[in-house]
Amino acid sequence: MTETEAKERIGSLREKIRYYSKKYYEEDAPELSDAEYDRLFYELIALEKEFPQFDDPASPSKHVGGKALDKFEKVTHAVQMGSLTDVFSFEELEAFLARTAEEMASVGRTAEYSVECKIDGLSVSLEYENGKFVRGSTRGDGFVGENVTQNLRTITSIPMDIGHPEIPRLEVRGEVYMPRDRFEALNREREENEESLFANPRNAAAGSLRQLDPMITAARRLDIFIFNVQASEGIQFTEHVQSLDWLEEAGFSVIPYRMVTSDKDAILDKIREIGSMRENLPFDIDGVVIKLNSLADRSFLGETASTPKWAVAYKFPPEVKETKLLDIVVQVGRTGVLTPNAVLSPVRLAGTSVSRATLHNIDFIRERDIRIGDMVYVQKAGDIIPGVLRVNKDKRTGGEVEYEMPRCCPSCGEPVFRDAAEAATRCTNAACPAQLLRALAHFVSRDAMNIDGLGTAVLKQLRDEGLVKSPADLYDLRAEQIEALDRMGKKSAENFINAVENSKTAGLDRLIYALGIPGIGQKAGQTLAKAFGDIEALFRADQAALVAVDDIGEITADSIISFFSHPQTRLLIDRLRAAGVLMQYETHSAGTELAGLTFVLTGTLPTMKREEASALIEAHGGKTSSSVSKKTSYVLAGTEAGSKLTKAQSLGIPVIGEEELLNMIK
Repeated sequence: MTETEAKERIGSLREKIRYYSKKYYEEDAPELSDAEYDRLFYELIALEKEFPQFDDPASPSKHVGGKALDKFEKVTHAVQMGSLTDVFSFEELEAFLARTAEEMASVGRTAEYSVECKIDGLSVSLEYENGKFVRGSTRGDGFVGENVTQNLRTITSIPMDIGHPEIPRLEVRGEVYMPRDRFEALNREREENEESLFANPRNAAAGSLRQLDPMITAARRLDIFIFNVQASEGIQFTEHVQSLDWLEEAGFSVIPYRMVTSDKDAILDKIREIGSMRENLPFDIDGVVIKLNSLADRSFLGETASTPKWAVAYKFPPEVKETKLLDIVVQVGRTGVLTPNAVLSPVRLAGTSVSRATLHNIDFIRERDIRIGDMVYVQKAGDIIPGVLRVNKDKRTGGEVEYEMPRCCPSCGEPVFRDAAEAATRCTNAACPAQLLRALAHFVSRDAMNIDGLGTAVLKQLRDEGLVKSPADLYDLRAEQIEALDRMGKKSAENFINAVENSKTAGLDRLIYALGIPGIGQKAGQTLAKAFGDIEALFRADQAALVAVDDIGEITADSIISFFSHPQTRLLIDRLRAAGVLMQYETHSAGTELAGLTFVLTGTLPTMKREEASALIEAHGGKTSSSVSKKTSYVLAGTEAGSKLTKAQSLGIPVIGEEELLNMIK
């Protein structure tokens, strides 16, 4: 790899890892499996080591974890909550054991290790004063976390009083998790309510612990295992296992299946033993932690900037099982995408019984030559449902059947559409019943029409009662109809009617986004509203007019044309107009100081969110773009800026901060 290629790849990896880290740590919505994320992460580390000239203190390789969320009070950790170095093979683990044993032998010591299962959950700190629980916080970025004390108080296995008033201060670290049976029950409930499913127990636990209402957290019935003493006053320990034994006696639920040994083979055997138990455990584990037992030995070896030198985590590979593909059925999503799913002969995978697996799209099926009746290998690696990896063609009998996507939507019977350049097959009927609940939830969401008080449960009741068959029906509802619904009283009904009325002036940009046009997000909605100014002009736009708009390509243009060509869309817009919904774009210009300038935003700004900065720029006549090019006027950069900053510097594009932007407006 050349230096130029390495620089580009490092920049790309940093940007991807920041994005996926935010989805995992901050939004509890992972988009990659742990194995795939680790592959990217360690590729970045290897490249940074090979090309040290591109070292950057802001690289995500040096900062593992996520930022504390604004909705919680910040907690600065007295003791850093670091991460562990991962190893993925016995060879890598043996190299760690050899190195630590050699270093301890150099001072006449025998390396002794604690071996423990690695719970796949959310790391937290618990603080006690005079034996009483006083504060709990998430790990965050290791230095600053979120105060979630009230939510942690709902976990019954956390003692509120450990009965040691003579200990002025104790801080312990643990892993909050959701038991598998509770996770499966929760997802069944959400599926029945047609709510989005949690990706895995770790994702569910993190989302539950970050609820603003502790009652929601309590209902999720989380649990915890404690695995370390972070700091203590009034009691001292010399060994890690000694501290765990004491914690257990004090009433803490301590990490299970642990052992202490100096023997390498015993460590490897213990990992195999824990691995064999993995499928039948009532909680998720993703590996085994191996760390020096002596606290003095740990102090001797020390730590790097983000990881201790005295411990590693052996990560289990994703589990793969073989089973029979019995059938292929299609699910219709909110945007009308038809997703084929494999119906499998049930198989035990990662602790749960699996009978469905995603097949993504018809291209995926054809590329792998997947047929009904095949024996297939499936893997569950962080996804909501597993995926099919490959076919075991050696076991084919000749009776397998090739699959073809349906020509009509299985829900409404309308013809489906697929662009030659796109993998997705869609139903373009805006009134398709399968899309209705998801479409309604999107329509009323905060970033769309912002109709407060309409959660999925209420929308489901409205649909099931036949009161709402289209978003336009929301504007015909009466207060007494809302009041008659379960858990809705007079005041709630009044608030709902007011919220619906207020949504009529949400604006054209929000309306375009709320319609759920495939490929059109908030930014594109605003761009189209500015470009056309009126919904009717967008209706009439042909491909040439659409692709002339910034950031609208041919595929997106075809999607817009297809959406507006459907008779149901025409009916929906006419009804919304009749209800008084604003169909024109109203500008709220605060000035023209930035007219003719294009800004690209990257990193974290001191006082503003990126969305706020973008709105400010556009209110003063400027434009924002998602990518750096020669047409970019300025790059607005904050801390932890990524590859966009690097590209701007290479192109000689001016880089400014938040203060400079505000001065330009002044």
